[in-house]
Amino acid sequence: MDAVRLRQAMVAGLRERQEIADDVADALLAVPRHLFLPGVDPRTAYRDIPIVTRRDEHGLPVSSSSQPSVMATMLGQLGVEPGHRVLEIGAGTGYNAALLARLAGPEGRVVSLDLDAGVVRDARRNLAVAGFPQVEVVCADGVEGFAGAAPFDRVIATVGVWDLAPAWLDQLAPGGRLVVPLDLGGVQVSVALERTGGHWAGRTVAPCGFMRLRGPSAGPESVVVLRRDPDLWLALPVARELGDLVTALETAPTNVAVTLPDPLPQPPTTADPTAGRDPLTTTSPPAGRDPLAEAGTPAGRDPLAEAGADVALWLALHEPRWCMLGGNRHGGYGGTFGLTDGSAIAVLASSASHAPGPSGRNPGAADPAAAAGGPGRAELVAEGYGPGGTALAEELAAHVTAWAAAGRPRTTDLRLTAYRNPAPDSPAPESLAFDGPVAGGRAVRGRGREFVIVKRHTTLVLGLG
Repeated sequence: MDAVRLRQAMVAGLRERQEIADDVADALLAVPRHLFLPGVDPRTAYRDIPIVTRRDEHGLPVSSSSQPSVMATMLGQLGVEPGHRVLEIGAGTGYNAALLARLAGPEGRVVSLDLDAGVVRDARRNLAVAGFPQVEVVCADGVEGFAGAAPFDRVIATVGVWDLAPAWLDQLAPGGRLVVPLDLGGVQVSVALERTGGHWAGRTVAPCGFMRLRGPSAGPESVVVLRRDPDLWLALPVARELGDLVTALETAPTNVAVTLPDPLPQPPTTADPTAGRDPLTTTSPPAGRDPLAEAGTPAGRDPLAEAGADVALWLALHEPRWCMLGGNRHGGYGGTFGLTDGSAIAVLASSASHAPGPSGRNPGAADPAAAAGGPGRAELVAEGYGPGGTALAEELAAHVTAWAAAGRPRTTDLRLTAYRNPAPDSPAPESLAFDGPVAGGRAVRGRGREFVIVKRHTTLVLGLG
């Protein structure tokens, strides 16, 4: 199959799984992704997977071509129109900049910034080969924006950011829109923000996962390489001391069933259901490997993929011990999330695909057959490893149960408002009750499920559910 047909098949598959605006679909059909991935087989280039293109000296990725389904979602949020001036933070391969140029048209202007001179060089080359030499790729710290071409109608970050840089807000034109993969206690969400009075209101929110911003403006998140060959790594919202988790994960787990009163809801069609797992899978597999397909996920429904992004956000806002675990486990690449403390770790798995631990270790061990039952079935399992793993698994299961009891709030329903610091018109802290720390800031819960996260430049007010 030639590249054109492969591209057509990719876009057709995306449109079956999610809503994509016609102009975004047209751009995906027009821009040849394989030309931005030299050395990668076109059959791989047109799969809906992220492809790592650069790694650092520790083997961790520093640049990639993002998952097309996530890119389509963010481009839909951004809403580029012909003639728009667009600033992109994070050049990657140049593929997203080419999509932006296609959307902005010949009267528009696209500027892409990246801190890595090698990434800039490659993106320029790829754009020239693909027929988009008009895109300006500049080697600069994206946090500072690009004042020389401001104001911009649209600003988009294609790298995970911990905070909203003041320059991005200052360089937006009146009526402009900013779309960023924003960190909320270690979980990323793609949020579209527009100015409303003296603050910034979130218009749409979707789960996502991107490599983190590097340089002096990077956040406190930490990725720990637990093992090499096969890869195994742990992502934490902030760096902290851990015990021997590799040894713990090599032992048989204690399994605690998460029994929910009703089946997990089907994911919305506005975003790919696996999008929330992207940060768990982007960083480990070699180029061309499909981590979700290799992770042992059975055909049909995968409850962890369906609810993963929503449960992860709940954990990140409620539990400072939360973590993401990714790499090659059980003979395939994949990822999950849970809690870790000392030398213990507990992670979630889908009951239909999980291998139970030794019988008798826990009377609540899940029966995979329960997934086929009616109401009250156990669709998820909390696996506890290491000393104290059983108690941690029980706590993890309790968090999932609490999320379900709260109405199973979705990431896409998150309400988010951003205030510049100092934020005189934000909710008065004394009117809210502190609910403990969230990584890199402090979380406050008031009436219902409202949280406040204070960052370097902005204060975020969140409404969950």
